[in-house]
Amino acid sequence: MQFHGLIHTFPKEIKLFIGVFIIVLSIGYFTGLLFVNETSTTDPNGIEENYLGNEDDENAEVMKFKKGEREMLTIIHTHILSMSFIFFLLGGILAVTSIHKKLKLFLMIEPFLSIILTFGGIYFLWIGVSWMKYIVICSGILMTATFSIGAILAFWQLFQKK
Repeated sequence: MQFHGLIHTFPKEIKLFIGVFIIVLSIGYFTGLLFVNETSTTDPNGIEENYLGNEDDENAEVMKFKKGEREMLTIIHTHILSMSFIFFLLGGILAVTSIHKKLKLFLMIEPFLSIILTFGGIYFLWIGVSWMKYIVICSGILMTATFSIGAILAFWQLFQKK
């Protein structure tokens, strides 16, 4: 079965359904980023501080403590599962678009690698591999970029005539 460009043949009601889904999914994704910005900073030391605490910093405005193992496993488990569903659903929509096949494949596969690098990196940071904070930042930026580009392209494809 040929999936490439199938989105253009969908009835208006299905296109509207997918469009509203992409909007709501994007609101949820970017609200999550706002939450990350509220709970930690986007610089490497802020990420490290969020998981390892800052009890030794006498000048800290807000005291943070190292997260426990149970809390870390819960964070990693829930984020890997939920983010996998987010990118599976967005990837399924991208699969039926008519965008360039290599770009489409990248936008469908890369987020899963970024999920593993981001949340695996957070775990390794938590166990003491401090340079992983840079991997977490880079993979998180790449994950957000692929989400944004994928959502915009999928939404754009819904209303493009072919």
